[in-house]
Amino acid sequence: MDGWQSSHRQAPDGAIESEQRVDLARPVVEFSAAGAERLGHSYWREVRRLTGSLVRPRECGATLELRLLGGPVLLRFERPTIEANETRAFCSYPVAGGLLTRRAAGELSFEQTADALTSTVRGFFPRVAHYDRLQGRAHVAVSRRYFRRLIAEAGR
Repeated sequence: MDGWQSSHRQAPDGAIESEQRVDLARPVVEFSAAGAERLGHSYWREVRRLTGSLVRPRECGATLELRLLGGPVLLRFERPTIEANETRAFCSYPVAGGLLTRRAAGELSFEQTADALTSTVRGFFPRVAHYDRLQGRAHVAVSRRYFRRLIAEAGR
């Protein structure tokens, strides 16, 4: 992947900010609400693939839950915010709770512009003290595979 970048920081209040970015030669989804939704759905599909279905995304009414083997809710997200125009497709899932978070705060977002694709965690308060050793690494690994798959599918 060209232009792969990853950054991570923890704010003084303990909130996590992590961004993964890859350069694009051409868009991987259309600049529309459907394209923005595809960004989100593709990420959750990659979570399930990478974990061998140990972590399973499940839509429950207006929320999306990541469940361990269909049991405990690791993370719960509110209905996504979708934005799209001629140059941007954006999908953001507000964090609503779950075992891996200290409180309902922050978001996981996916954005495509004409030249880049990003996956960003912003304002998230992890329950685990060393986010970068477990959850952070998992997010980076999923993001890399997610970017690769979207780019490969767009090339077909």
